[in-house]
Amino acid sequence: MNANMNLTEQEFDAPLADTTLDPIGHFRRAAAKHLAEGEVPIRFAVTSTTPKGHHCELAVLNGLNGRRKQRPGSIFDFVQRGVENQQDFNAVLLVPTGIGAVIGGHAGDAGPVARLLAKSCDTLVTHPNVVNASDINELPENGLYVEGSVICRMLMGTAALQKVRSNRVLLVIDEHPEVQISELTVNAASAARATLGQASAGVVRMDPPIKLSADLSSSGRAVGKVEALERLCEVLEDRRGTYDAVALATMISVPPETTRGYFTSKGNPVNPWGGVEAMLTHAVSTLYDLPSAHAPMMDSLKMMSRTFGIVDPRMAAEDVSRCFIHCVLKGLQNSPRIVTDQAMFRHPGVLSAADVSCLVIPDGCVGLPTLAALKQGITVIAVRENRNRMRNDLTALPFAPGQLRFAANYLEAAGLMAAMKAGVDPTTVTRPLPQTEVFTMKAVRSA
Repeated sequence: MNANMNLTEQEFDAPLADTTLDPIGHFRRAAAKHLAEGEVPIRFAVTSTTPKGHHCELAVLNGLNGRRKQRPGSIFDFVQRGVENQQDFNAVLLVPTGIGAVIGGHAGDAGPVARLLAKSCDTLVTHPNVVNASDINELPENGLYVEGSVICRMLMGTAALQKVRSNRVLLVIDEHPEVQISELTVNAASAARATLGQASAGVVRMDPPIKLSADLSSSGRAVGKVEALERLCEVLEDRRGTYDAVALATMISVPPETTRGYFTSKGNPVNPWGGVEAMLTHAVSTLYDLPSAHAPMMDSLKMMSRTFGIVDPRMAAEDVSRCFIHCVLKGLQNSPRIVTDQAMFRHPGVLSAADVSCLVIPDGCVGLPTLAALKQGITVIAVRENRNRMRNDLTALPFAPGQLRFAANYLEAAGLMAAMKAGVDPTTVTRPLPQTEVFTMKAVRSA
């Protein structure tokens, strides 16, 4: 009971999946071989595929044994949807955190994409990485702000989303060594009350804080380590029943040269903070079935006053912000409730896998959302312009004819979504128009 709860990242190689069988089951078995007793998988990605096999990365939680009466379900659990609800056209937009995506890999720079795609669907389900931009959050009116692991569970058929009018938001922060930074974060919670009309469940300062450190995997993907997670769990359990969503603001250990290199790079650097943030919120949402999101706290007032000149526009929201938490508070204001009772999935106002019409991802991304869409029969639109660190050929997966579509960019993806919503075959609005296939079936003579 006294052992720390920690989140760490593992890497392993798996043999090539037999595309005639179940890819989810294949990776579940492969991951199980690399888990020690008591370790709980939290986040999974296939970072590259070669003729020799798959390179996989897995975030795991350890130290949970004895702390809870019931372990959370596995991230690899899958429930097949029975039908596709075609009354509404609902889309999921994912830009996985920490993969160096040229669109959406920085500070809310996929926000315009979300606003564009939202016009081509009835509801757009997306995650914090897409729209979080420090003090800015431009989630579209018909958008749902959903933590990434919860979207994964929805697509896997093990959870659903219930729309809400508002949430009581609990803000949990580090007790910062420089009190002015803690006070600034408390002021952000007050500002959310005054400007958004947010129902605050209060602010809790953790002393001592949990420890987050950022790192990069061998693929270049942002990962990291979370130590002493039990301190946060104690807060959440002590305050249980007083809040509906959890906003987190904690320090992340990143070398100063890494921070400066990120803001001054002329290329497409990976945001070093995002990976460990995703690990933390995946754990919180998995353990407590609650909406959650995280923003980093500045290390020091000196760092807060730093200047990097005129930065890449994709990073500008971070450079002009002081506190970073307002985007989280605004997003959690109406983040949907997580429903796990299968009997409630058909209830009005609840969105499940049956209600998802398409999934939009950067090309090359293979994780549980992509694999779930494949198995659920959900159309996947892969955007080629959104280059990233993932190296997978999506055509190697056993998609049904027409289930996998490629878009050159998000403008084209919006067109594909509009065609699907209108019930128009996308191949009929481009030229040349292929000849109609004609088949002849000769009668089989009886003996």
